[in-house]
Amino acid sequence: MSSNFNITDQQRDYSKYGLSGNPFPYSPVPAENPEIFCGQSHVSEKISSTVSTVLSTGKSKHLVVTGKYGNGKSHTLKYTRSLLRDHDDVIVGYVAQPGEGFLDIYHEFVYDLGFSHLQNLSYEYLASITRECTDESPEGAAEMRSLIDEGDVLLPEIIPEAIRELSDITKFADFARAIVHMIYEDTNLYAWQWLTAEGIRYEQRKEMEIHSALDDDTMGVRAFTALKNMLLDLGYTAVFVFVDEFESIARLSPKYEQATLNSVRHLMDQNSSGLCLLFGCAPEVWQDVMSEYHAFSERIGQEVTLKPLTSDHLYNLIHDYLALERLSAEEETDLRPFTEESLNVILQRSQGNVRQILALCSRLLDDAVDADYDVISTEVVEEAF
Repeated sequence: MSSNFNITDQQRDYSKYGLSGNPFPYSPVPAENPEIFCGQSHVSEKISSTVSTVLSTGKSKHLVVTGKYGNGKSHTLKYTRSLLRDHDDVIVGYVAQPGEGFLDIYHEFVYDLGFSHLQNLSYEYLASITRECTDESPEGAAEMRSLIDEGDVLLPEIIPEAIRELSDITKFADFARAIVHMIYEDTNLYAWQWLTAEGIRYEQRKEMEIHSALDDDTMGVRAFTALKNMLLDLGYTAVFVFVDEFESIARLSPKYEQATLNSVRHLMDQNSSGLCLLFGCAPEVWQDVMSEYHAFSERIGQEVTLKPLTSDHLYNLIHDYLALERLSAEEETDLRPFTEESLNVILQRSQGNVRQILALCSRLLDDAVDADYDVISTEVVEEAF
């Protein structure tokens, strides 16, 4: 066996610095549900204002968050999503990047909701129909599922009325049939595939009496609007769609780029209530969109920019991360083992880029344990570069 490697599962001891572990991510990619907001107050205020307006008025409002790579756009969108998921009366979907057009945005949004969530929405809608058509009064999806499983509510008694009413609400009969088929064991996977725009065979559509294919941007806008209208009818306040890496539309041909922007514009035009779109986009691409596609950019109207961190931002960020692993509450205000001077060097070398700061702090902390340093001084930081 080669002696060049020293592979071990022994954990490092960070207690010398009052820590139970290294709180910084080794791979500084945004967590799915971030605990710490590493953005800036002017950004959080703008997002809070936009989201609060939608929640309080029910009217649609949209925002684009710009910032250079590594300044925290994805983190900001995911942090906002984690806050909104605590609200029972909204639906939130995250789209990692817009893909080849609006149909990909729709696909990723529904996929982020997930099969179980969409199936529960189907049961929730049937519960509302059951309260209208029978003596039963189920309050939610779980109770509706139980009534069906126990035979207290027979599907033939409610399904025709459910399809009829949902078709009226959504103006899309095929969408209504697909939603209803989410509760049937034999066809729920076909219905899921149709609703996620994955494409199914004609025979499978025929089994559900669905006549159209969900296979282009126009149908994607129609299906999204149908879903949102169903949710508002169920009592939800709004649907939030977070589209990250919007700058990737610049890689599309001009024809497909314009088609994608037109589809998003049509989505906004058709949904003046109950919709909030938040985009994360590189500033140079957003400037191009602003100058070349007025019809799209004017409908968003609002932009907020993530800037490189200042020293105050950096101290707060490092303090918040260290507090995650502090062994005692007395030390939670401490920046140890970092010093303000060493953090200033980190800020200067990283040019305030959040991703680079987190990656460097993670590495420096492990190096400090291995070398048994008392503090991470400016000299230690300088040696790391």
